[in-house]
Amino acid sequence: MNILVKTFAATALIAVSTFSMAATDPGKALNLSTADLAIDSYVSVMTEGVSGGVEQLFTADFSQKIQGQNGRTNKRSEVISFLKKQKGEKLNCNTNTEILEESENYMVARITMKFNDFTKTDLVTLVNEAGSWKIASSVNSYK
Repeated sequence: MNILVKTFAATALIAVSTFSMAATDPGKALNLSTADLAIDSYVSVMTEGVSGGVEQLFTADFSQKIQGQNGRTNKRSEVISFLKKQKGEKLNCNTNTEILEESENYMVARITMKFNDFTKTDLVTLVNEAGSWKIASSVNSYK
């Protein structure tokens, strides 16, 4: 009987520690060592709901501009908050990425997301900050 109680206690302790470790989300470290990896991470965040480590992806002065009748500018904190709420949400679109300009520490890319009824174009600027590529700005337009 004593052995049975100890076995159940040990199993419960292991289960509780496993669940508590799984409950904490320290954030997945993104590999931002190249501009291409940073673009791939950005596309995954925007279209596949991958939100682990999203804070690492944007520069401190990042801004997102939405073009249209009711133009809007979103700050870094607003975009990160929105993306975290979209965790796991996959968009039903075809995505195409085109590099428009590239240098050693700077890149401009056009990301086109084609949905059934409209197309979203995201013009993204990336910069290399001390060996880590980050998104500095984003301008969105819709057709």
